Amino acid sequence: MKKLLCFFAFSFLLVSFSNNSYGQLSKLKQKIKDKVDQRIDQKTDKAIDNTLDSVDAATKGDKNQTAKSNDETVTKNTNNKNANEQTTDNSSTNMATNQPSIKAYQNYDFVPGDKILFEDHFTDDQDGEFPSHWELIKGQAQLNKIGNEEAFFLTEGNYVRVRPRMKTDKYLTDPFTIEFDYFNKDNAYGLITFLQRIDKDCDCETSDNVQINPSEASFGGAVDFSKSLASDQQGENFVNKWHHIAIAVKNRQLKMYIDQNRVLVVPDIKADAYNVAFGGIGDEERPLIFKNVRVASGGNMNMIGKKFTESKIVTHGINFDVDKATIKPESMGTLNMIVQVLKDNPDLKFEIDGHTDNSGTAAHNLTLSQQRADAVKIQLVSMGIDASRLTTKGFGDSKPISDNTTLEGKANNRRVEFVKM
Repeated sequence: MKKLLCFFAFSFLLVSFSNNSYGQLSKLKQKIKDKVDQRIDQKTDKAIDNTLDSVDAATKGDKNQTAKSNDETVTKNTNNKNANEQTTDNSSTNMATNQPSIKAYQNYDFVPGDKILFEDHFTDDQDGEFPSHWELIKGQAQLNKIGNEEAFFLTEGNYVRVRPRMKTDKYLTDPFTIEFDYFNKDNAYGLITFLQRIDKDCDCETSDNVQINPSEASFGGAVDFSKSLASDQQGENFVNKWHHIAIAVKNRQLKMYIDQNRVLVVPDIKADAYNVAFGGIGDEERPLIFKNVRVASGGNMNMIGKKFTESKIVTHGINFDVDKATIKPESMGTLNMIVQVLKDNPDLKFEIDGHTDNSGTAAHNLTLSQQRADAVKIQLVSMGIDASRLTTKGFGDSKPISDNTTLEGKANNRRVEFVKM
């Protein structure tokens, strides 16, 4: 109907042009103008308006289609067999950072190791490639970008297995800690942390398996333990969300945390682990996804209830968003430990010193380290510590305690120290 009205309107104009002289045309134009101004010819106006509406709707449709196409993130998965394309439909929403707030971690007691052996945020690697600081043992895997960060996608294999590229095979010593962020996509098979060890019965290499899935956490190997997740952690509360995973082993006792909750305790794992790998049942539709891996020696500093006599406490457990002074929630384990030390020693005062690696300019690092030290003080004061007991100072990258040429060296230089005053 709209097209028909437009046709009649334009036909009327064409006939007028062909059958009238210039003077008549001028009068006709004036008459049409008057009619438009006075809105006498409503049908013609309506036809024109409807035509414009149709054009506008078509334009909006094109824009919506373009926006929809832009929202659908298509990432290329490359492997040794062929190049496949994997579409992550709702990556901007489903895979957004969704970790609990720092307040939810108020009772968190995980303290990471005091010497970092390996840490990788994949910042040195390219999207779609296999990360340079890892080894592929079985299956297929590559990096894909989620938001602004690269994550490790294990896409094929039963079992697919990857491990950090280290100078020696045997680098874990009791105690040690392992941390990473895990995303369970669409009820994927659970990610397994493999703890390699020697089986005394056969004097051969084997591994204990620490597994996480949407319903339970489990340990299998020399002994078998499992525990169902709390109802508020299971199912839709677990699937398609990021979770911070922390594992601590001390005196062969293993503790495992998912976000702010301790979910599994194994009193005796029976053997000493000497390296770590990650894997499970990989699938292109439901890959195993993780990022921000850290392995450290030491951990769970036992200072609670004791008279503090050391000159300082060097911590690597207070972490921040990249290039920001925003404290990550999992830092609360270390912060809770510092609060308890201060409460047990009421005369104790600390200077909070911020340190960075040498990424970026010296001036930027100095400012950032001061901002981070100030953020730590603010957090401690909010936890009940008198502000007069704390001062802050940023040192930037001026006081490294390790080299700045390796991942683990840089990670050890990024630290917060509490210096006794």
